[in-house]
Amino acid sequence: MNIPENFTEFLHWIKKETEKTWSGDFCKKWIQGAQWIGMTNNQINEVEKKYSIQFTPEHREFLEILHTIDRKEIIENKDEWGDEITEYPFFYNWLEDHEEIKEKLNWPYETILRDVVGRNGVWLKSWGKKPDSEEEKTKIFTDWYNHSPTLLPLTSHRFIISNSNLKYKPILSIWGSDIIIYGWSLRTYLLNELNYHLDIWTEEYDEEDQQSYSVLNEEAKKIHDDDYKFDRNKKIPYWEELILLWNTGWKSFGLEFPGQTDSPVYPIMKTYIPDDSESNQKVFNDFKNP
Repeated sequence: MNIPENFTEFLHWIKKETEKTWSGDFCKKWIQGAQWIGMTNNQINEVEKKYSIQFTPEHREFLEILHTIDRKEIIENKDEWGDEITEYPFFYNWLEDHEEIKEKLNWPYETILRDVVGRNGVWLKSWGKKPDSEEEKTKIFTDWYNHSPTLLPLTSHRFIISNSNLKYKPILSIWGSDIIIYGWSLRTYLLNELNYHLDIWTEEYDEEDQQSYSVLNEEAKKIHDDDYKFDRNKKIPYWEELILLWNTGWKSFGLEFPGQTDSPVYPIMKTYIPDDSESNQKVFNDFKNP
């Protein structure tokens, strides 16, 4: 298998390979037979006007060739009170998912603000001395947010940095102030997001466990590992400082956080903080989100 390096060819490859996977009966029933539905150039222009946004050239290509699929994702939750079936966009449909998109355009601001003024007490070094009042904290954060590169939603709580002037326009996975990079480009992001819908896996036998596991094949693994290698040129104005606030974000830059060990499980702690702040453990916020 050769995963195309050319972005246009890659998008067509994603379309072909995922639809081939969904054509079989071994995938989840809700997605069997699913197909991508791209947008026209005129539709993209109208969406930009409607939401007062601007897509990067790479994002426009994604919208033209892929965009979203022809159905919603169905999530079934079963408990003692019965079954609950909920539908969510697999990728946001800019022509139909108006309420979801309006909500997600505000998601980063609203959820990060809750971590700023709430129990997590988030505060960045670049913001100066932390004020006592919630009103002043909100004012400082809002000014910072309004100057930061624009974020546009892709699916769930994944957002692409939408600024054509930046060399790197990574995709961020945002859960309040806990942010990681889900891919340094749309190409690597889609491989990460859609990996279980692509034939990029191989079986590897573990002698210690005496059983086989599915792992990324050599080509896909190299693309993934190279994407997260340290590179001093990987800079993200404004967002980089916030990503490094919690220890979960350091791997996104190919860095080891202070006190990192080989343990796969560790508490989420503040790391890149003002000198007069405490490195407290993160309090989980159950934001309303699929």
